[in-house]
Amino acid sequence: MARSKQRKIGILLVAFGTSYPEAAIAFGNIEKMVKMEFPGVEIQWAYTSKIIRKILSTRGIHIISPSEALAKMGDEGFTHVTVQSLHIIPGKEYDDLKLTVQAFKNIPKGLEVAELGTPLLYLHADNQKMASFIHKTFHTYVDKNSALILMGHGTTHPSNIFYPGFQYYLSQKSDKYFIATIDGYPELKHILPILKERAIQKVILTPLLSVAGDHAKNDMDGIEADSWKTILLKEGFSVDVIQKGLAEYNEVVNIWVEHLKEAFNKLQ
Repeated sequence: MARSKQRKIGILLVAFGTSYPEAAIAFGNIEKMVKMEFPGVEIQWAYTSKIIRKILSTRGIHIISPSEALAKMGDEGFTHVTVQSLHIIPGKEYDDLKLTVQAFKNIPKGLEVAELGTPLLYLHADNQKMASFIHKTFHTYVDKNSALILMGHGTTHPSNIFYPGFQYYLSQKSDKYFIATIDGYPELKHILPILKERAIQKVILTPLLSVAGDHAKNDMDGIEADSWKTILLKEGFSVDVIQKGLAEYNEVVNIWVEHLKEAFNKLQ
């Protein structure tokens, strides 16, 4: 009779990725907090963005895709793996990751069990927690003459509805909190008339992104004519920028960790 395979448990953290070394500190914070919650469990990483992986490879930094990572972990003898999505919403990147995880279940001589943890904003409770975090963290920055705009990525995927959906939760906390996206709806141009109607004079910008990388540095805070800061200044607003990714805040990371714990507990 063949001997049963020895059980080996691991965690795979999967992010879109970043090519900015200073932004990657946010991922270090996630790993630190995951290690605290799962002492002794090996943690590995993968990036879903092929472009980011290619940029990093030219610098001698080799970060693999989720499918490569799961195949590698299977080869290394892992039998039970929890994959945690570090995306903000369940968009295309998450859909693709879900298909990848499903494909790696019960592969001969590979993983026996693979479970996937959900993104940051997934359930009603997640949106409530995030809205409370935003209010607790930024309420001192706004008053009757100032407002906070969170920069989300946006997507053509149906999950873009999570952005205006989360706006509802934020609006329960204050009418001075706004979400705009780079590649989805709403855009900054949809927020500008509201700011003017409410006689807002100052805008605080901060990313609704896991890291303060390329989008935060250039699309939000860049010197180009189409950066949000430049547009707002041209429209007559004063602007402050908070360059801090969501993964740098422990309260936000805790939401991802809770999702990871739920998936981890399903490993049999």
